[in-house]
Amino acid sequence: MKKPDMEDYLQEGIYGSRQTKPGERKQYLGTLRERVLIALTKGQVMGEQGQEELEELMKSYQDAKLLLNGEVSYRFLSPYMDLAERHNIHHSTVSNQETQSEFGAVLTLDYAIEKERIRVKAQEEVGESSDANGWTNFFKSLFKPSK
Repeated sequence: MKKPDMEDYLQEGIYGSRQTKPGERKQYLGTLRERVLIALTKGQVMGEQGQEELEELMKSYQDAKLLLNGEVSYRFLSPYMDLAERHNIHHSTVSNQETQSEFGAVLTLDYAIEKERIRVKAQEEVGESSDANGWTNFFKSLFKPSK
């Protein structure tokens, strides 16, 4: 490993310290994907979805942190803040004007866990698929094959 020189110190002073996977950190509100327990989109946070899953994980991981997106209105974030306070989980609001993240709330740890499924299935998706089946069944009933 090379010894840092004056140029390295200047670059760090101007741009800040180097980070691993900066794109991933921007997406997950400042943390890495491998540390995420659950990630809720902005729409899910505004629709107050995923609170049950979030609460179960808060009970299991007392050392977790809740990161909330500062772009989402406080009135949508307050139930999640209350939930974190109820379980003694540290929470913070992340406001980064330079980047856009699809996530509104991320429950994370300080160490890697490599959880495969971190997203909660949206309730609208469930409704759309059953609605699509309803239309399919309707058209099938109209066009029954003759005997």
